[in-house]
Amino acid sequence: QVQLVEPGGGLVQPGGSLRLSCAFSGSIFSIYVMGWYRQAPGKQRELVAVITGGGTTNYADSVKGRFTISRDNAKNTVYLQMNSLKHEDTAVYYCKADLVGHNYWGQGTQVTVSS
Repeated sequence: QVQLVEPGGGLVQPGGSLRLSCAFSGSIFSIYVMGWYRQAPGKQRELVAVITGGGTTNYADSVKGRFTISRDNAKNTVYLQMNSLKHEDTAVYYCKADLVGHNYWGQGTQVTVSS
């Protein structure tokens, strides 16, 4: 059974940076497409960024140039480096592991951007 654990998150000032991590266990990490999603209060969950096992990435327009998704297949971990954070980045951030026909979610971690 795939498990995803997301420590981190927290409070950061506008313009600041934060790195999220997501630890994967229970299967072969490198074959999964890994993604970060977020859900702000009153809004639907949205894609932030995804990365394939080979390292191909894709980003939401709202975070391009500010966020970077990466993965370490040796450590079974995916990261989201968030720079130049804005108030509108405030949300619960979720890690997702995706393999055709199967997907798994982390428990979510709160990121609050506020002065």
